[in-house]
Amino acid sequence: MIQSIIFDMDGTLFQTDKILEISLEDAYNRLRLLGKWDKETPIDKYREIMGMPLPKVWEALLPDHSHEDRKQTDAFFLERLIHNIASGKGALYPHVEEIFRYFKEQNWSVYIASNGLTEYLQAIVRYYRLEEWVTETFSIEQIDSLNKSDLVRTIMEKYGITHAAVAGDRLSDIRAAKDNGLVAIGCHFDFAREDELAQADYVIKDLIELKELIHTI
Repeated sequence: MIQSIIFDMDGTLFQTDKILEISLEDAYNRLRLLGKWDKETPIDKYREIMGMPLPKVWEALLPDHSHEDRKQTDAFFLERLIHNIASGKGALYPHVEEIFRYFKEQNWSVYIASNGLTEYLQAIVRYYRLEEWVTETFSIEQIDSLNKSDLVRTIMEKYGITHAAVAGDRLSDIRAAKDNGLVAIGCHFDFAREDELAQADYVIKDLIELKELIHTI
């Protein structure tokens, strides 16, 4: 019986889109001021690759820039994301707190496994007080391979988990579940893609659906 669930953060628990565009625009305005960018901000491209570790993101978004430019842009982008979270410009998806409270009442363990950086994740957890329900939040920074399947395996090994579900909106979440013999729940939210969700065991369009779904798995 499943008594643990591992959630993705961006696009699954946290409505990243609410702060993504303004933070990315800030990052590219900085590049424009430095004379290192003269095109539109590639927000659509970023949405396509949401779910990838940030170093991979900047390789895709700044393919012709130096490693140092990418590193500095990454740091500035992170700074703006955290600022916008602390300013209350982001939001959790509907029913996050309700479903977390339900899991706690059922004595189920909740974990977060994200491709986001530790400082960014801590800002979300802190602002929305998720530590009340979440056992531990794990960042891809903790894994040398930058592979979410390895990150989920780390959680399983640390907490002795054998039966669990992984809920997320992108293929990396679904693969993380499958690679570890867990149930894959695809979240049909803002950044989700039909071709990726087709590989999940189950698909939901609202987190509240987990109340019933989790009992049928």
